[in-house]
Amino acid sequence: MAKGLQKHQARKDALNLLGKDLARRAKSKCETCEASGVSLSIYEVEPVPNEPDYDHCLMICETCKDQLENPKRINVHHWRCAAKGIWSEVPAVQVVSLRQLRSLSTTQDWAADALEHAYIDSDVEAWASSTP
Repeated sequence: MAKGLQKHQARKDALNLLGKDLARRAKSKCETCEASGVSLSIYEVEPVPNEPDYDHCLMICETCKDQLENPKRINVHHWRCAAKGIWSEVPAVQVVSLRQLRSLSTTQDWAADALEHAYIDSDVEAWASSTP
């Protein structure tokens, strides 16, 4: 087996160990859009630490994951949930929401309004502003 494949599999295994705790935190709902009764998967919020970290992971639905991984496919109306996510107690949800709201605020008044009224902790701000 190739070294890269082994590293990838080891990271995947380490992420899967976090799955039960993440599902419990998410209450079996997508942590970004709160969709329930859908398949959820682990999503690591960039920048990804060397070792998988519970606090850098989210349980999200396929719709959210597809749109986060492929920004050209974004459905702006789906991300209205970010206006609520910015107030989440989970910093990773706040970071994803903040990034989406910033991206959408140039064309969507509701996103700009949500940003205007949001309180953003300095640690969340720093994380959201960091580039992978």
